[in-house]
Amino acid sequence: MLPQAPGVDRYPMAEVIPDDRDMTTVTIESDGPQSKTGTVYTVDENVVITYGDRVVRADHVEFDTETGELTATGHLRVTGGRNHEDIKASHGTMNMKDQTGRFYDVDGSVGLKNPASHAMVYANSNPFLFTGRMVVRTGPEEYEIYDGTLTSCQLPNPDWMLYAGKFTVDSVKAKAQKSVFRLMNIPVLFLPYVTHPVDAESRQSGVLIPELPITHSSTKGFVTGEQFYWAINRSADVTVGAQYYSLRGWEQSGMFRYRGLGNDFAKARYSGLLDRGITTNGVYLNQGGEDVTFSGRHDFSAQTRIVGDAEYLSSFAYREAFAEGFSLAVSSDIFSVFYGVHEADGFSESIRSDRYQGLKLSAVAATPTTPAIPEEQVRIFHAPSLDFSGTEHELGRSGLFWSFEASQAGLSRVQPSFATGGLTQRLDVHPEIAYPMSFGGWNIRASAGLRETVYNRSRHAPYGPNALPVELPSSLNRSDGEVEVEVRAPVVERTFDSKKVEKMFGHDLRHTIEPEFTYRYVGGVNNFLNVLRFDDVDIASDTNELEYGVTQRLFLRPVKEKPCKEAVKSKTNPNLDNEIDQVQRQEDSSNNGKDRKPTCGSRELISWKIAQKHFFNEDFGGAVVNGARNIFDTTLNFSGVAFLTEPRAISPLISRLRVRTSEHMDLEWDFDYDTGAKKFTSDNVFVDVHENNIFAGLSYARLNAPGRFYTEGVTSAVSDFDQLRVLLGYGSPTKPGLGVAGNIGMNLNTGSSALVQYEAVQASYNWNCCGFSVEVRKYELGVTPSDTAERFSFTLLNIGTAGNLRKTASLF
Repeated sequence: MLPQAPGVDRYPMAEVIPDDRDMTTVTIESDGPQSKTGTVYTVDENVVITYGDRVVRADHVEFDTETGELTATGHLRVTGGRNHEDIKASHGTMNMKDQTGRFYDVDGSVGLKNPASHAMVYANSNPFLFTGRMVVRTGPEEYEIYDGTLTSCQLPNPDWMLYAGKFTVDSVKAKAQKSVFRLMNIPVLFLPYVTHPVDAESRQSGVLIPELPITHSSTKGFVTGEQFYWAINRSADVTVGAQYYSLRGWEQSGMFRYRGLGNDFAKARYSGLLDRGITTNGVYLNQGGEDVTFSGRHDFSAQTRIVGDAEYLSSFAYREAFAEGFSLAVSSDIFSVFYGVHEADGFSESIRSDRYQGLKLSAVAATPTTPAIPEEQVRIFHAPSLDFSGTEHELGRSGLFWSFEASQAGLSRVQPSFATGGLTQRLDVHPEIAYPMSFGGWNIRASAGLRETVYNRSRHAPYGPNALPVELPSSLNRSDGEVEVEVRAPVVERTFDSKKVEKMFGHDLRHTIEPEFTYRYVGGVNNFLNVLRFDDVDIASDTNELEYGVTQRLFLRPVKEKPCKEAVKSKTNPNLDNEIDQVQRQEDSSNNGKDRKPTCGSRELISWKIAQKHFFNEDFGGAVVNGARNIFDTTLNFSGVAFLTEPRAISPLISRLRVRTSEHMDLEWDFDYDTGAKKFTSDNVFVDVHENNIFAGLSYARLNAPGRFYTEGVTSAVSDFDQLRVLLGYGSPTKPGLGVAGNIGMNLNTGSSALVQYEAVQASYNWNCCGFSVEVRKYELGVTPSDTAERFSFTLLNIGTAGNLRKTASLF
């Protein structure tokens, strides 16, 4: 049968053939002559046979509709199936009813949507490509590949491949025995048995790629290890393993993961070291320990859930010596919490139990004549706490809004040379009523509240600086009254839209000035020194203060109107994006009663806030202890840096400057300047730059503030550190090509420790479907011996990673 007109490429045959086994419709199309002898169809030229979700293409096909036997020659290609199978062969035979067949001179793929394209598109997370002298199809999704290769790289020149005399592939996995791993077509490794997942929704248990003793650490030696992975079901898995450090001993590890419906999840991790110790400069150190973490969540409904996030660390010295990254190695505060909460109609009821573990001093190394000073810890428990709160609700239509916070908690505190006697009971009730108003661009919020707190134990007072707490069995009742008035003046603004400005910036400039004032009075706390300290509820004090500040912003606005679109979010400061969005919504909706065009396309260039407090009650109702570091809720909410060591009338001046020159650069400079002492108590600079494959970061932190209390006879008058971190790199962990990065951390206050605390250099190269990375790093953390280590990783796309360079420790 010929085409009806020139240009018609194909047309269907007149007969539709049902599959007797599953009644799937089989359709045959072609561009050339067709004939039928009995039950056998002979079709030529661009033949396309469709049955179910599979398609067969070839130059010549003979098909028996009675037996289902099909013989195809010339550019044979079979595609489809649940796992996106694609087989290309010179010729082959198939049985359409039994879904079996034989194919010769084959190359194909599983899990790729478009394997013929230069850019592979994955249909699942476990794609692979294969070749074979012969492929036997033994079932709908079962194959045997003879004298073949398997890879996840683009053919015909893969970066790596497995060669075996026979591969067996089913709907779950591909497996082979006596295979050879080739890299750049060079035989590298003989594998007695190997498997690869096929089903995107299933995982398989087995032994993971081992960690070979190739790299070396100056304090750990050579490292070798192995892990076993158990896929419990589609929602949960377990990984257990062990590592052997030639200079230290055995480390055990384990991880459990669960992912349920919605937000439900659970994750647990364990690591522990049986350290046989190390001798450095004649001094013996044992840095063994254990670290256990757990996090999880379960939602009973949209309003009710239980959440847990916990960690147990037996030794800070273990973390310093064996943590994967510098940030974790120096993290000494551990917080664990479990809570259940129900929220509805602006009210919240919860039950909570938490534990704070502060490791204040790491283990100081012993000398031949001086014993080691053990770690010193502060542990605070809430066991449990019942919390109730309500957001602001209007009283009828009066314009008055009421809210409250209340809690009943059992508390405990343990620190060197002091421990509370059992659980201290505390009841805290804090209602508040507020009246917001606005007129002529002014926004005012006045509020008044009461606070009543009852303890069944108290603290002996008065006491001097750095004195150990002395617990008394007598109860304590703390009451206060609170008044607060917050005033926000109209925003002062000016738009610079001259030709010169537009030429220089490519935008109009808008400058806004937002002044604000807050007066706060708290009275009635005449027993502050008698309160035992557990959390921020216990640092409420008398105050009579005025906070004043101003925020200036500079916006860039396109000269030409642009349609609204979602802004590119900051990678370094997501809070800044929320602040910008809020300001733009406010400005777009109103202009003190005047109309304004929408500011779609505007973005904030600079935000700078400066603020200060004046204290009319300089000793906070007798709460200030001369010579000690005093922290009250009013000072803590204003600045995270302590500054009260004596009665004073003026707080430090705080400055918060953020600059976002483009989507590729963010800068932040925060400082607290003590105008009385004429010094910076804190000074922090953060810079983030990323442009194409180039990235860089810088952080500078300076702290010169009252020191912490440790134990009797061991104090620090001033917390004084001066640190600099620099990161510079080129490349990407997911793009082909070369990548190089380096970072360094320096302690500029060299009087206390080494100048360089850590440094690392990493180089990587990615091919089409594999990559290699190597890193050299050095840590110098004071009490922990200096450690220099080399680490590497070799990654096969969609297969796994070999080596000891973890993702969390990578510079990219």
